[in-house]
Amino acid sequence: MSGRVLTPAELCRRCDPAALESLAASGDEPAATASPLAPGTGKASAEGAATIVGQQRAYEAVAYAIAMPHEGHHLFVMGPPGVGKHTLVRHAIEAHVARNGVERFDWAYVNHFAQPHQPRVLRLPRGRAGALRQHMRALADDLRTMIPATFESEEYATAVERLNTEYKERAEQAVLAVGEQAQAQGLVMVRTPVGLSFAPRKPASAGSAGGKTADGDTVYTPEEFAALPEAERTRLQQALQAAQEQLVRALRGTVRLRKEHADKLRALNRSMTLVAVEHAVDEVKDDYADLPEVLAYLEAVRDDVIDKADRFRSPPGDEASAGETTAVAEIDLSAYEVNALVDAAGNDGAPIVTVDHPTHQQLIGRVDHLARMGTLLTDYRLVKPGALHRANGGYLLIDAAKLLVQPFAWDALKRALMRHEIRIESMAEMVSLVTTVQLEPMPIPLSVKVVLFGEREIGELLQEFDPDFGRLFRVVADFSDDLPRADGVQRELVQSIVAQGAALSLLPPSAGALARLVDHGARLAGDAQRLSASVQRLLDVLTEADHRAREATRTRIEATDVDSAVAARRRRASRIDERLREEVGRGMLMIATTGERVGQINGLMVYESGGETFGEPVRISATTRLGDGEVIDIQRETHMGGPVHAKGVLILTSFLGARYSRFRAHAIFASLVFEQTYGIVEGDSASLAELLALLSSIADVPLKQSLAVTGSINQFGDVQPIGGVNEKIEGFFDVCAARGLDGTHGIVMPEANVAQLMLREDIVAAVAAGRFTIHAVRHVDEAIEVLTGVAAGEAHAPHADTVNGRIVARLREYARLHGGEQRWPRRHRGGGSPLMHANGARAAPPRGRVR
Repeated sequence: MSGRVLTPAELCRRCDPAALESLAASGDEPAATASPLAPGTGKASAEGAATIVGQQRAYEAVAYAIAMPHEGHHLFVMGPPGVGKHTLVRHAIEAHVARNGVERFDWAYVNHFAQPHQPRVLRLPRGRAGALRQHMRALADDLRTMIPATFESEEYATAVERLNTEYKERAEQAVLAVGEQAQAQGLVMVRTPVGLSFAPRKPASAGSAGGKTADGDTVYTPEEFAALPEAERTRLQQALQAAQEQLVRALRGTVRLRKEHADKLRALNRSMTLVAVEHAVDEVKDDYADLPEVLAYLEAVRDDVIDKADRFRSPPGDEASAGETTAVAEIDLSAYEVNALVDAAGNDGAPIVTVDHPTHQQLIGRVDHLARMGTLLTDYRLVKPGALHRANGGYLLIDAAKLLVQPFAWDALKRALMRHEIRIESMAEMVSLVTTVQLEPMPIPLSVKVVLFGEREIGELLQEFDPDFGRLFRVVADFSDDLPRADGVQRELVQSIVAQGAALSLLPPSAGALARLVDHGARLAGDAQRLSASVQRLLDVLTEADHRAREATRTRIEATDVDSAVAARRRRASRIDERLREEVGRGMLMIATTGERVGQINGLMVYESGGETFGEPVRISATTRLGDGEVIDIQRETHMGGPVHAKGVLILTSFLGARYSRFRAHAIFASLVFEQTYGIVEGDSASLAELLALLSSIADVPLKQSLAVTGSINQFGDVQPIGGVNEKIEGFFDVCAARGLDGTHGIVMPEANVAQLMLREDIVAAVAAGRFTIHAVRHVDEAIEVLTGVAAGEAHAPHADTVNGRIVARLREYARLHGGEQRWPRRHRGGGSPLMHANGARAAPPRGRVR
């Protein structure tokens, strides 16, 4: 019943360097860089897939999501860092695209002449947006030369002169007709500084005295006009009024003539512009005859150029006249430029887009502004694409944690995926209470496969609290933290490390160095039969080993270089560990490694620091006395224990009652505590040690302080496996070694953890020399015998020569005392008699937890 003592061969499973000779370097020759294997294919994968090792399940999920054409099958990839998530996804995408191709389009924004604040979007075949942009630039250059040349032609000048002459003649004829009618009424038309007017003409028979007009006519002076008979004055005044009204009507007709002249001149400009534009636009249209949207846009361009032909004749605000043409360089034709938002044939042609900083604008695009004269100006040419634009028709890769911390970014991505369109929205408009006129580019249809990368906790939270997540990301690829230590997987791992080391120009590793890396991979996995899936961590070790090999002027990486790198990485993170060792050595942290003591035991704990895991012994103590069958967990009562630890204490309490007091409640009051701990204690791996300390206190049997215990228990007393077993053993070994190993020191651990042991060489050597012992137990009774040196015995009969017998005897004694002797009520604080009923019977003591 005392468990079993482990042999040195069971303490560590070393990789045989001979099995890796074919992958290692010999002498000065470089190591073979065999092509890494794609998961489950047996075929060489792409160069970038070097970190893909043994993730077959995840690979199948990724391949399914990439190939699924239906909506809502976006992909969430979860798993620890460094296992090749990005590489595997890229490899799956590249393989899918190589087999099936990918249909992508160019996207461009152009001027919407009818509604300039809503730029039109054009979809063009791949590579043709850039061509359209160049064609429109060439068209603008042609218009700058052709249209001004047309307006400077003799034909245009003659036509304009004809229109001007016609206008002048018609205007003069209208005025002359009014003048002739006025002469018939005895009036003459007079030109004054303020315009035309009429005056009564003096007949020749009346003499030449009086005023003279510019035409030589004589008019009455005011005195002469006043001397005329009243009837004549009345007639002349009426004639003057009628002539003035006719003149006004004639001048109004001149305004109409001027407008008619301007219309004719504008029509002439349109016709002349049409001659020049039609040919130039038709040449561009010939290249886009298969694209109706582009043809419609070119028609709109032609119409706008014709409507605004005057810009080619004179600067804005100047009156147009024949021969006045604007300098070619000053003509602004920016309204006809093409904003090639996405050119799939250019730099944006890759179907895989990775977003490092997924802000709202980085995802859906933005509209930039220019500051001019204290104002912000913008137009369709300042619309900038986002990652969704660049990945449209392809694949978008985003880190979920970075995405979720950006304001509005997650909601913007969901809206785009659910609407199947990219709509550029201003964040300022979204958060502002005041609206302003903004560009509203037409939305672009969206067809993209989104891949989110994140930790498992992020994926689980999104699945739990965001209902949209399940509708959009229906495929989850879960990458394993570790891999089985099979020969094939081990070989793939080594191949991947060698290939990546060669890509980084590292020295070639020897077979011994590769074997040490495999051992370290098992140690990272915490299991001799598993390997860590984090190839990146192993590559980091190899990189540091390369540095040490170069410092030693070696031509390849040896096993000692890998060992030095592992030790150095651990030492850099060991500040806390060294301080704890120092405090134990000084006696500030009270850890006994010799002698025996009742109710006191050495437990083991682990903690992480700087990416490394360390083990440390901790004293656990238990006290018992007569009580009401309650076990107090001091860690829980002081809120310094986690829920899993509290669960472990409740389990051992249940075991205690079920085993020793099945037919009557036991009458003890017990307390358990982790001594000198000032932080949160979590986990149930010390529940075996806590139970042993409790049983030692009840039975009054001392426990060996030269041993430390780890393991959890169930309600039947079976010892269950725990985590961090290697670090825990090494932590206690280091304390004992610092004080001197005498052969009595050792560890009690679960039998189920034996297969996980990957201990250091010095511990294996100490075990082989008999200076340190590791006991594997399956049941609490086996641990009792190892810790006490006394037989466990039966659990239902009192025997002084067994631990269980002493426990039964003590519990029966407590029960007798509890039921037969007078006791003070627990909450009675004063003197005098105990609490009594009126009839003299003793009152039952109050139940409940003592705090």
